[in-house]
Parts: sequence; C-alpha cells; structure tokens
Amino acid sequence: MGSIIEFSGTVLTAVDQEQRGLWSVDGLLTFERPAAAPDAVLDGWVLPGFVDAHCHVGLGKGGAVDQETALAQATADRDAGTLLIRDAGSASDTRWIQQRPELPRLIRAGRHIARSRRYIRGLGEEVEPADLVETVRKQARAGDGWVKLVGDWIDRGTGDLAACFPAATVKDAIAAAHDEGARATAHCFAEDTIDDMLDAGIDCIEHATGLLPRHIPRLIGQGVPIVPTLVNIATFPDIAAQAAGKFPVYAEHMTRLWERRKERVLEAFEAGVAIRAGTDAGSVLRHGRIADEILALHDAGLPAAAALDAACWGARDWLGAQGISEGASADVVLCADDPRLNLATVRGLRHIVLRGNIIRADSAG
Repeated sequence: MGSIIEFSGTVLTAVDQEQRGLWSVDGLLTFERPAAAPDAVLDGWVLPGFVDAHCHVGLGKGGAVDQETALAQATADRDAGTLLIRDAGSASDTRWIQQRPELPRLIRAGRHIARSRRYIRGLGEEVEPADLVETVRKQARAGDGWVKLVGDWIDRGTGDLAACFPAATVKDAIAAAHDEGARATAHCFAEDTIDDMLDAGIDCIEHATGLLPRHIPRLIGQGVPIVPTLVNIATFPDIAAQAAGKFPVYAEHMTRLWERRKERVLEAFEAGVAIRAGTDAGSVLRHGRIADEILALHDAGLPAAAALDAACWGARDWLGAQGISEGASADVVLCADDPRLNLATVRGLRHIVLRGNIIRADSAG
C-alpha cells in the first residue's frame, strides 16, 4: 500500500452534504479506513480543490512568457488552493504543465481569437471575419475542449466598445467549434455583444458586465453560465480614467459597467443563472487570487455557500472534473473553519493536497 493520508475533519462532499471519514491512499480518495496506519493526519474542513474558471497561465503583458514565469504563475495558483484551471486563452504552449504532477490540473483553450488590431497586442491570434471560422477550428483542435473569442473591445473609430465580428460570422464560428467537439466562450464587456453570443449558441460568457434583464431568461434557458471575474472588473475605473481624454464615451461606458457590476451578478444569481469563479489572472493581474474572487462574489450578494460553489463543487461538475468521491484523485483543500459560515477562512488554507501529495506552501498550516 502506498502513502496514506487521513483527513480527520468534516468532509464537504457537496455544498450541503457533509460527512466524516476520508483517506487518501496512493493519491486516490476513499471513504473506507485503510488497514495500515496513516503517514499523515490532516485536520480541517475538507472540500475539493478550487477551480479558477478564467485564468491565463503562460501569458504576460506582452504575450507569451518563458517557462520559468509560467511555472511561477501555476505555482502561485496552486498555493492559493486552485487545483484545477480552465485556461481562457494563452499565447504560450502550456501542455508541459499537464505533465507536471506538482502543478494544478489544466484545461486549455488555445489562444484568444481577436479581430485584427482590436485587442491587446501579442495576446491573441488576430484575424479578419473571413478567417474566423477556420481559426476557431484550429484553436479548438489545439485546446482541450474549449475555444475563446474576444467578442468586443474598443473601436477607436467610434470611440466606444463594439463587437469585434459580425453576428452571422460568430454564429458560423461557434457552430464550427461545436463541430470540432469543443465548447466556445467569449469575452463580453458590452450589452449587445451578449445578445450576439446567445444568438450564436455560445456555451459561456466571460465577464458579462453588460448583462441586462433581457439576457437572463436566455442564459437560463440555454444553460449558459457567466464568469464575472470581479477582481478584473475592479480595474475598470483606472481604464476609464486613462481613456477619458481621448475616448470619453468609452470611458463613461466602462464606468457605468463597473458601477453596476455587483447588481448584475446578484440579479443573475437570484434568477438562477450559473455563476463560476474566475480571476482573469495573467497579463496585468497577478496569479493566486481565487480567494479574492470567491469573497468578491460574496460581497456582490451571493451567499457564502453559493460563492464557494462557484469555485468548487459546481465548477467541477460543469467542467466534468472529479470532486470528493470514492476513487477520485486526492485534490483537496482544508480550511480551519466551516467556509460556509466563515468564508474568509479560504484566504488562509490549512492544508492543500494535490494528487495525494501534501503541498508545503505559505498558505499551509
């Protein structure tokens, strides 16, 4: 028998289900007590490792980063309790991370697909509408079941946010992603962009700052979750201030989107839209902020349990990933207190276990 860890605290197998008695044997979870004594006993509230559903490992301000930098990014996420990352576009080939057992599990989405000269230079593959469908096919094949579109960005000609691609072309592109067996997601700041994406059959909306009441029934009916990335939306006032002199309409629009960010997330949640936690780490935002995003969702009005679920059980189910079940990989985090009652406990995790290995990090107790 291999290495054995006993988890002596309360185990949250779902947001509303708890039990006691869980072990890791040779990297796999079991509810049956092993015959041999444990090599380590860890106490605390046990829940599945966090999911960052919008993260960019391998991405920096100018695009791709070297392997050493990407390693530091992935390690920072892991040490904050993020044990599963849904990549939301990276200019780097990060498949090597999937071969490193000490790093978080990674579901890749290839590169962002953006309109030519309508996005941050170096981050995405920039194309004109005529090439969108074929580029989506290419990136769908390059990823792990996801492809990412940049749905809108500032149009310097009009001085405001505007869709990057014609609605009909987006519809064909998302159909192509589905034909390749991939799900499609899209960066959406503006209001009308969400309509175009829902019309096209999108599978997820990133940011969703332009969410309006008319979108909510469609999100629910089509089963489309949103990833609000509130720690990223917190940067909107600075973006608006920098743009105000040259693009006042855009600056005012970004300010309005920021002002209603909490209200929109709460409206969506209360109506039944699925919410997923994502930090948008990479480029300008540092990695390792999943606790900040969980707490930001709670600050927007989500109950503590729902904010946790956005980064834990619900997020794992959505991505088809294992949680806490018999025979699942031992990818868990341990909190000092019941996080449903004291959500701030996610900031200082007592222990982190990945693939049955106890992670020794600053956050471990």
